[in-house]
Amino acid sequence: MMYLTQLKNSGDFLSISRENEWHLDPVAFQLKNGTAVKVIDTGVISFEPLNPGQKDIVLSSAIHGNETAPIEICDELIQKIIKEELTLTQRVLFIYGNPASINIEKRFVEENLNRLFSGAHSGAPANNERIRAAKLEQYVSDFFNGVTGERTRAHYDLHTAIRGSKNEKFAVYPFIGDAPWKKEQLSFLLACGVNTVLMMKTAATTFSYFSSNQFGADAFTIELGQVKPFGHNDMTRFAKTKETLINLITKTEVFYPEFELNDFELFEVNRAINRTNEDFSFSFGDDVENFTGFTKGALLAKDGPIEYFAETEGEAVIFPNADVALGQRAVLTVIPLKDTHHLV
Repeated sequence: MMYLTQLKNSGDFLSISRENEWHLDPVAFQLKNGTAVKVIDTGVISFEPLNPGQKDIVLSSAIHGNETAPIEICDELIQKIIKEELTLTQRVLFIYGNPASINIEKRFVEENLNRLFSGAHSGAPANNERIRAAKLEQYVSDFFNGVTGERTRAHYDLHTAIRGSKNEKFAVYPFIGDAPWKKEQLSFLLACGVNTVLMMKTAATTFSYFSSNQFGADAFTIELGQVKPFGHNDMTRFAKTKETLINLITKTEVFYPEFELNDFELFEVNRAINRTNEDFSFSFGDDVENFTGFTKGALLAKDGPIEYFAETEGEAVIFPNADVALGQRAVLTVIPLKDTHHLV
C-alpha cells in the first residue's frame, strides 16, 4: 500500500486518515516487538501484542470532528505504539470516527454521527455518516469477537463539549438496565481526572451505548473539556487522562484507589427536551455552562408554543444545543443521583 512506508516511519495515522476521508485500503504488518498492526479503514487501526492480556479496549475520538483534544491524545498514543516507545500488553482498537469532519473543523458533515448507532443509521436515505456508523459498528463487532475465552471489554469514547462546564471533565454512563454500576470503572474515571458522572436511564443511539448494550463492554462517553481548535488545547490539563490510558493499555493489571462516594458528583437524568419546532430557543445564553442549576419554576426553553420550566430546585442542564435537527434532543436536565445502591 502506498501509505505503508509513511505509516511505519512516522506513525502518523491521523494525517493518513485525514488524507483519505471516507476510505482507506486495509493493510497489516508487525512491529519488531511482535505487536500485530492492522489498518482496517480510514481512522480505524488495531494493535495486538504477541501475548495479549485479558482486556480488549476500544479508544474512539473524532466522532465529532471539531473535538480536538481527544484526537491529539490518541494521535500521540498511536505514534508511540508504532515507534515502539510504548509496549502494549492489551489488544487495542483506535478509532477516529469522522475524519472528514476533522478536515472541515465541524461536529459533522451531514448528520451527527453520535446519533446513528445501534442501527439508527438504517432509518433514512443513506449519507456518508450513516454508512460510516454501520461500518464502525462492524469494526467494533469484529474486534470484540476476534478472540475467544473470558475477556474484559471496554470502550471509552472521548469527546469535548460545545459549552464549558462547571465540572470541566465528566462522563456519561450508558443505560445498562438492571445491571449494577461498577465502582472500579468510576475509579478508573477518577484516575483520568473525571469525578462527575451522569447515569443514563434509557437506551440511546450513541457509540458508547452500542458497545455497552451489544457486547457488555464497560463503556462511557467521556467529555474532557470544551471544544477548541487544533493547537489551542492546553494538553497539561489532560495529563492524568493520558497517563491513565497508557497504564490501561501497557500494564497487565491496573489497581485504582478504593472507591469513595464522596470523591464523586453523580447525577441522573430527569428528562430530555426535544426540539420539535423550528422556533426553538433557550431562556439562557450561550455562556451558561453544563451542570448549571435553575430554581424551581424557572423557564428553561420554548419549543414553538410549548414552554419548559424547571421541575425541581436545582434542576441542571447538560448538552444544551438549540440547533439540533427537528426531533432530536436539545437538552438533558439532570438532578443529583438519589439511589446509589446499584453501585458495586
